[in-house]
Amino acid sequence: MASIIEIAPDIFRINTFISEINLGFSQFLVRDDEPLLFHTGMRGLFPVVHEAVGKLIDPAKLRWVGFSHFEADECGSLNEWQAVAPSATAVCSFVGKVVSVDDFAPKNPAKGMMDGETFSTGQKRFRFVSTPHVPHCWEAGMLFEETTGTLFCTDLLHQNGDVEPKTTASVIDRARETFIQFQQSPLANYFPYTANTDREIKRLAALRPNLCATMHGSVYEGNGERELIEYAEMVMEVLGPEASVAAG
Repeated sequence: MASIIEIAPDIFRINTFISEINLGFSQFLVRDDEPLLFHTGMRGLFPVVHEAVGKLIDPAKLRWVGFSHFEADECGSLNEWQAVAPSATAVCSFVGKVVSVDDFAPKNPAKGMMDGETFSTGQKRFRFVSTPHVPHCWEAGMLFEETTGTLFCTDLLHQNGDVEPKTTASVIDRARETFIQFQQSPLANYFPYTANTDREIKRLAALRPNLCATMHGSVYEGNGERELIEYAEMVMEVLGPEASVAAG
């Protein structure tokens, strides 16, 4: 069974913790005139997520399915959602639309967005921010809900463990521990570090979010600009070129 909390007016976190891998998976339901689900979860989670969404809205009325990049936990059950919600349409980057999403889910062609483009679901207004290879994949991007200052930041601020749904305490130390754990496992290098990584994270920080709605771990509430700048510095320390030289 998934847990559900409201993290901002009419924005809900749906989370399933999988103890075998010590990792939680969150989806975010925006209840509005045109409801939006950010992240679908993997196909295996669809029944659980569908049940949770049904406690908040009529699932058949889901209009938009947002996600950052083409990966199972981001959009794996997109086709299942389009089967139960006839108008459900993916919202992703233009690159994601043309290289993967429309081929994977052809029923309703995706809304492919360019950097800075906006759209409304009624009371909520979303800005698309293109972030290639942050957290990973060429087509990566994020949605920023402008009326509440909520950044749907996918794998940024990723924290392992069964943690509290939302916190006002910094999650940087947890995120550092998670990176170190991953770097010592078969999942090493899941987050690429490129010449653009620091810049892209700091572009997100400049949005000055009030909430950072991460997929894995606690939602951070507070000074999102400062949290993301500190996160960028931590990522550079752990994954950047100097870290690679030291490890070698």
